[in-house]
Amino acid sequence: MRPDYITPTFLNDFIKNAFAEDVGDGDHSTLASIPKEAQSQAVLKVKDTGVLAGIELALEIFACYDPILKVNVSIVDGASIKPGDIAFSVEGSSRSILTCERLVLNCMQRMSGIATKTQYLVKLLEGTSTKLLDTRKTTPNFRLLEKWAVKIGGGQNHRIGLYDMIMLKDNHVDMAGGIAQAINQTKEYLRASNKKLKIEVETRNLREVEEVLKIGGVDFIMLDNMDLVMMKEAVRLIGGRVKTEASGGITEQTLRAVAECGVDFISVGALTHSYKSLDLSLKAQ
Repeated sequence: MRPDYITPTFLNDFIKNAFAEDVGDGDHSTLASIPKEAQSQAVLKVKDTGVLAGIELALEIFACYDPILKVNVSIVDGASIKPGDIAFSVEGSSRSILTCERLVLNCMQRMSGIATKTQYLVKLLEGTSTKLLDTRKTTPNFRLLEKWAVKIGGGQNHRIGLYDMIMLKDNHVDMAGGIAQAINQTKEYLRASNKKLKIEVETRNLREVEEVLKIGGVDFIMLDNMDLVMMKEAVRLIGGRVKTEASGGITEQTLRAVAECGVDFISVGALTHSYKSLDLSLKAQ
């Protein structure tokens, strides 16, 4: 199921811009070598183990470029895959299949890599109440697809961008003159602009946690780069009054221990900046 932010307008704009970037004034390799009337069939071959993501997007890409192409899906988004699996077949104009090939693969390989990494980390959290979040550490102009892949892998999306949530990070706090100034100015801004946005404040130590709690009026407290002892104490101080998010330098080796500190969320930028793309190929039959 597509997230709400994957709108028809977004998909249409993304696909058209991607084709404009790749095709330019023509796919001359294909135009030069393949007769206009040629028909073919190709299959998406899986050459890696992981979680498949991007099938729905592939269908949109094929339909946008050539609505007459016929695609038969064998494996859906979110399914586990292994080498030798066939995810789908596509049949129709040879030229259309060849021109769509790389865009489909580029998207699906990256999305599948993110979904695979996400599912792996989500499983490490099983048995805890902690949820896995992504971040804004994404590829420019590919963010929504990367966040879609996180959802397919079983993770949750943090804010989509700068516009849908207030996050006061260390630089905001320092440039505003302190935590109190940053929070109070934010509240006034939201009142003046009549915006209803959740507020999260990044904290670096217990003193800052206590200061945020004293001021109040926030929805999340981020516990940034804290060791386990400090994080457990921060969670105790907060006492469930606001949601907690652990962030900063968390790896698969430390993920479980951080969750066991009692935080509500753990955000991991590596989901979208340090994944390994899955090996997929589109081959003629």
